[in-house]
This record gives sequence, structure tokens and C-alpha cells, in this order.
Amino acid sequence: MPLLARMVPSPVSVEIRRGAVAALGDLLADSRVSRLGRVAVAVGRGYGEKIIPAVGPVLEKADIYRVDEGSVDAALSLGDALRAGGYDALVGIGGGRTLDVGKYAAGMIGLPFVSVATTLTHDGLASPVASLEHNGRKHSYGVALPLAVVIDLDYVRQSPRSQLLGGIGDVVSNLNALADWRLAQVEHGDQVDGLAAAMAQTAGEAILHHPGTPEDDDFLTSLAQGLVLSGLAMSVAGTSRPCSGSCHEICHAIDQNFPGRSTHGLQVAVGALFSSWLREDPAIGALDACLRRHGVPRLPADIGLTTEEFTRAVLDGPGTRPGRFTVLEHLDLGPDAARERVEEFVTLFGAQA
Repeated sequence: MPLLARMVPSPVSVEIRRGAVAALGDLLADSRVSRLGRVAVAVGRGYGEKIIPAVGPVLEKADIYRVDEGSVDAALSLGDALRAGGYDALVGIGGGRTLDVGKYAAGMIGLPFVSVATTLTHDGLASPVASLEHNGRKHSYGVALPLAVVIDLDYVRQSPRSQLLGGIGDVVSNLNALADWRLAQVEHGDQVDGLAAAMAQTAGEAILHHPGTPEDDDFLTSLAQGLVLSGLAMSVAGTSRPCSGSCHEICHAIDQNFPGRSTHGLQVAVGALFSSWLREDPAIGALDACLRRHGVPRLPADIGLTTEEFTRAVLDGPGTRPGRFTVLEHLDLGPDAARERVEEFVTLFGAQA
């Protein structure tokens, strides 16, 4: 028979609300997650450890593994420990680092992974990608999509504001990534997945035009939904392209050249604004207004970079994703031209601060 529709991978459960952690017990009792109720828990520093007692008896007998660093070595070590435990599933509780380590480790040994996010820092909480350090540099690795996602807004509200701003930057950067993808379609014949693009654009525009603030439950819910949709968009496309373009190339170059200056979401926010300006994107005004409204970094100095350092990231960005075509590859700026454009960008948008 003809293929009438494709199968779209997705978690069996996505829970986003205040008090969502209370549903974790019922979720783990679901036979699709844990047939015998034997689970392991990977927990990060901070709120992750506070959630375990709050869940109650379901996790009281679980084996707890601490995640102290977001590296491939940490994930391999966790995977080795899990292999001997005979677990049905791994529950990751914490921020992006803990969840990425957990996703990678669970994938090593074929365990289902339940993502319990305590922050809304970036779309890794529901994506088929783990960002981990290896040999002093951060790399992206393909992993399985989480089997379930739980986001409790009570815990999210207690996270540092900078983490929420990073989540905003990551979601709205989708719009720049999609513009790059469509540019690659026009210039190189790349195939754009319409469904994945629609999901990523819906996520980005929901935050771009949202009138609320991170203090509002409705805004936090939209942000959480946007991050989940972004993760699903990458899964549908089979590539990170719906959510990763020139903005992420610049971010990865910053991580390689100037590690520790800022965080992923804040770096891609600056990269998205710069790249959208380079492209003369008609949505640049709305993007700039959104970042200013929430206090998300817009300029290199806002993320601890000089004009010279940001210029280097712009020049080195294409090398972080060989074969990916974005506005950076399209313009192919040399050192002098790149520095001139960065200085012009800083002058223009600095005056609007």
C-alpha cells in the first residue's frame, strides 16, 4: 500500500506545569517506561537533589548517580555503572549538563531516558542531541529522544534568571537558523523539511511575540513548550538544522576559542541578532525588540567578548560545522570585511541599547 504518512518520533509523555514532579511516580509506573519499576536516577547539583524526596516512594529505592561535569568521560563512566544495574530506565533530574550526560549514557546501553528539567536553559531537555566536553572542547552528539519529559514550573522559577534568558535566546535563534536553512535551499539545493521547520518556527515566534515576562506562568509555559518543540523539530528533521544555523556556528567558535565566557543560549542570541542583521532579515526589528524586552544579551560585550574576539568567532564559525551552509558561508567574509561588519553592528545596535 502507498505510504500515506510518516511516523513522527515523540516522547510518550510531556508534562509542563506547576507541581509536575508529582506526576513522576505515575509516569514511572507506566509499563512503557519501566516494566519492573527498577530505575536509576542521574542528578545534578542544586534542585535535582531536592526533587527526589519530593517525588516520594517511587524513587526512594532508586539508585542515585551524581553528575558533576558535562563531559563525554562523565557520560561513559555513568553508562558503565548503569550497565551492571539491570535498570528499566534512567531518570535525569537537573539542568542541561545533567540531562545531556544522562541522554548519552542511556543511549550507550539502550535504556529509555526520562528528562526532568529544573531549568529552561536550552532545547537539550527534549532533543536528540547531547552537548558534551571532550578533550577541552564542546561537541554535539546524536542520542535517542527522551522517552518522557517533565518540566515543573515551581522548580524552574527558582533557577537563576540568566538560565531563563538563555532559554529565550535559544528558542528565538530558531528563526535565524530557519532563514539560514532556506538560504541553503536556494543557493545549494538543500532540502528543507517543512514539518520540522513549522515546529521550530512556531516555537520561535511564540516567544518572539509573547507579551509576558519570565515572571509569568503563561510565559514560562510557552518557553518550555518552545524548547520541547525545538527538540522535536530536530528529531523530525534528523538534523539540528531547524534550530542551528550561523548563530550556533558563532557560539561553537566562542566555546572553542574563549571557553567559559558565557552560556550557550546567551551566545546564540547575540549570534542570531548579528547574523540576521548580516542577512538584512526583515524580522531583525522584532528580534532585537524581544531581546531588549527581556534583557537578553545583544552585543559581544554583553557576553564578555571584545570586538576582536567576536570577529574571530565569526571567521571561525563555519569551521565548526563543515558542510553546513549559512549566511556566513554565503558572504564568505575575509578578516578585514568581518571586522568592519562587526564594528558596524556594534555601533548600530549599541546606540539602540
